[in-house]
Amino acid sequence: MTGASTTASTSLESQQTTSDVALRPTNVRFGVLGLLCGLSMITYIDRVCFASAASGITRDFGLSGQEQLKWAYTAFAIAYGLFELPAGWLGDRLGPRSTLLRIVIWWSLFTAATGLVGLKFGSLTLGGLTTLIVIRFLFGAGEAGAYPNITRAIHNWFPMKNWETAQGYIWMSGRIAGGVTPLVWAILVSGTTFSTPLLNWRGAFLFFCGLGLVWCVVFAWWFRDQPANHPAVNAAERELIGSTWTPHSHSNIPVKAMLKNRSLWALCLMYSLINYGWFFNVSYFPSYLKDRFQLSEGDLLGAVYAGAPLWVGAIGCISGGIIIGFIAERIGDRRRARQIVGCTAMLVCALSWWSVYQAKSIHQFCISISLAALCVDLTLGAAWATCQDLGRQHAAVTGALMNTVGTVGSSLAAWLTGEIVQRYVKQAAASGTEALTAAEKYTASMAGYQAVFFTYASVYVIAALCWCFINASKPLEPEQAAPQVGGH
Repeated sequence: MTGASTTASTSLESQQTTSDVALRPTNVRFGVLGLLCGLSMITYIDRVCFASAASGITRDFGLSGQEQLKWAYTAFAIAYGLFELPAGWLGDRLGPRSTLLRIVIWWSLFTAATGLVGLKFGSLTLGGLTTLIVIRFLFGAGEAGAYPNITRAIHNWFPMKNWETAQGYIWMSGRIAGGVTPLVWAILVSGTTFSTPLLNWRGAFLFFCGLGLVWCVVFAWWFRDQPANHPAVNAAERELIGSTWTPHSHSNIPVKAMLKNRSLWALCLMYSLINYGWFFNVSYFPSYLKDRFQLSEGDLLGAVYAGAPLWVGAIGCISGGIIIGFIAERIGDRRRARQIVGCTAMLVCALSWWSVYQAKSIHQFCISISLAALCVDLTLGAAWATCQDLGRQHAAVTGALMNTVGTVGSSLAAWLTGEIVQRYVKQAAASGTEALTAAEKYTASMAGYQAVFFTYASVYVIAALCWCFINASKPLEPEQAAPQVGGH
């Protein structure tokens, strides 16, 4: 009897353990987040590396300064804006898996093409500055779909309470990758006091193309559009996530609802304003830092500082969701907590850019500009989670609209920054009878950048006001009823 009792007891304990395991949610969603964070990293590496390559491109193309690359920067920003909505619509309709695979392959190929422009084969030259501008436009068209479809995937794979945090990890990953890119570039291309260059700037673009293609292979093998289709997800995790998305069921963009939603337009305007000031970090900043403080090509401190706004901003990406959660617990309103963080961060950001305007040393300058980036990134998770709140089943399209309007700010910054600097140089040249010396050109261009920094400080005050009008309590359209999975 004792043996039989022991056997029965062991069997019962085994069944209980199996039951406990079955009731415990699997963690496949965290693997999904890891893949999406990896994509965010590649996205930023591929866009920031162009700014790091600016001095080499300027030299090989025979340009007088990086301000002549303003249309290359602007072409990327314009394309990024134009193709946001089509890519978001495609993700809502077909799912993020097939959409992301298409666009990552596309932009990876044009990353490689960037490194080939101007290459000489005997008497044949593969284009020049105009060709480079076209390729950067096509590259931007591909990257446009990244974050709307990442948002679609997060909406499918995470419960609402985790949206800000998941978005925070996504943006943190991108910022970290963008922040270390100048350092990686120094090691790979420029060389340091401890190492010689491994690649030229053209080879680096081919290398970064390869990273994107490898990611596509892993993503195609492992990712599924929704938890119900992934063989490793159990019923408990599906119930925890509670995703209601099904492919092909939301093909129509709710245009009227979008046009009538004042909160959505306040959100879009705010995003455009923060992009206007932030775009400097991934465009003119590395070369500006080197020119203003007379840094050598392989200066490691300069490489670290050049990425500082991004890797410091990464702290804001993840801490923003934590701060919002802390405030929400105390006031009982998560959406109100987003407004509080948004308004406060934007005002501190404006003060930080005013400090940049006044900075005298490289340390004060980089601390101030990094604090400004930190404040911007504190609000990113809140902004994209608000898109999910407003859009729900149209989360990718809503995020795409915000990012589209946001790129208006990026495009304006890309063009206007170069234009203002060039005008200051031209005015200085027109005031004398002789050509400008190198020192006079330097003084004029620095004065132009100072004027630009004042505009950055101004727009963040307006961005703070925008947060006062953002209320995501009502979605564009009612959420559809969740489909029954494994019914009785």
